[in-house]
Amino acid sequence: MRAHHVLLALVSVVSVSAQSLPVKKIYGVNIGNWLVMEPWMMKNEWVAMGGEHCDTACSTCIGSEMALAQSLGTSVDAVFQQHWNTWFNQTDINKIKAAGLNTVRIPLGYWLVEPLVNRTSEFYAKGGLKILKTRLKALKAAGINVILDHHALPGAAAINQMFAGLCTPTPQFYTTANYERALVWAAVMTAFIHLDADFASVFSLQAINEPVQDARQTPVLGQYEVDFVKTVRSIEQSIGVFVSGQKLPSGVASSLTVSNTILAIANSPKANISTSVRNALKKAQPMLVTLIYANGARVTKVGSTRKPLFTNFMEYYWQNSGQANPADAASGPQTYDQHLYYNFGGVAKAHTETAYMTHLCNLDRVAKDTAVRNTPVYFGEFSLATGWNATDSFLNIWADAQKLMYSQSSGWIFWSFKIEDGQDEKRQWDYFETLKRGYMTQNPASYHNSSVCATYKGKTT
Repeated sequence: MRAHHVLLALVSVVSVSAQSLPVKKIYGVNIGNWLVMEPWMMKNEWVAMGGEHCDTACSTCIGSEMALAQSLGTSVDAVFQQHWNTWFNQTDINKIKAAGLNTVRIPLGYWLVEPLVNRTSEFYAKGGLKILKTRLKALKAAGINVILDHHALPGAAAINQMFAGLCTPTPQFYTTANYERALVWAAVMTAFIHLDADFASVFSLQAINEPVQDARQTPVLGQYEVDFVKTVRSIEQSIGVFVSGQKLPSGVASSLTVSNTILAIANSPKANISTSVRNALKKAQPMLVTLIYANGARVTKVGSTRKPLFTNFMEYYWQNSGQANPADAASGPQTYDQHLYYNFGGVAKAHTETAYMTHLCNLDRVAKDTAVRNTPVYFGEFSLATGWNATDSFLNIWADAQKLMYSQSSGWIFWSFKIEDGQDEKRQWDYFETLKRGYMTQNPASYHNSSVCATYKGKTT
């Protein structure tokens, strides 16, 4: 009975006409390999946990989070809890704060909302939501803003990628059933962000990380983007937070409790939402009552300080071949995420210092995104990795140039905050290590040489 009372408080109404990002410029790091594991980032620990490193595709061995969880059997929760507690903790938060960073992006899997997991065919550890809540409380105390990123979606949204949680050559996310599970996730997380004081530093919810780039292989992804926004805004309306011009559907009383308002919106013929959103709201409502109480949420009344979340998508040019424009899904504040890695190829014409610098210093991606209304946009993933064994002197230049060009957007978020000690990748992928070696500057807004691109501007390769 006490659990039911968690969502019984009546709500006050907040309307927001315009909304800015919580900081003038985003300077951040990703909390990679924490609640979504990527074995390449912790090669020794992964093996110690019971994982394997595959010689070919990561689907051919215990090379993904689900494969490891399945292999561990009844010990899975304890093994994963140890990793969660040690990989990202208060010491790391203190270092992020000391580095002058103002934002973290936290990759999450759908299995964080445990009732979404089909335990007969899907295998993931339990307890992630509670540890997330603990770390969010500490991030809030440190004054660090948070983007929660739906990195690993039901069925996997990417091909043979560790970050999808399940390594598969045939992703199954692009189905109506898995879309709806992702919408339930969005509903639950939106409610937590607004109702639990420990989530108060979260300002943005990302719908999907790096979907398949060929839009012909992602049917109805544009509709998912629309439905994601509708789901987030419906939950916010039930709590009493409205974007400009929105109100409760006709016939839904403002005097209802949060829990009952969710169902009223889902059942209202006047609500401008799809069947998938209606189904998601109905499935999310009982989960919210149970999960918020079970995870020790300190529910706070929604008052004048609460603002609508920024819904967030990969920017338009992430996909090709007739993709939908995520700007068409916007209703209220929305941001767009660029990812740019030169070391994987397909960006600069060659893996040389000149090719990299020439391409980067003439980067037009922010202008192109602005032209299709994908603004504000930020660079949510990048690293110092190159296609060759770069010298220290070049990595100083490479860090300056990337920061300079990405700061033309709303900011940047480095991948990742750390890599396991002893790995070759640490030098170019571990933010703390880049600071130690002097590639990145102690003040993220400063440069070794702010004219680093001067000799490359206007040139082509």
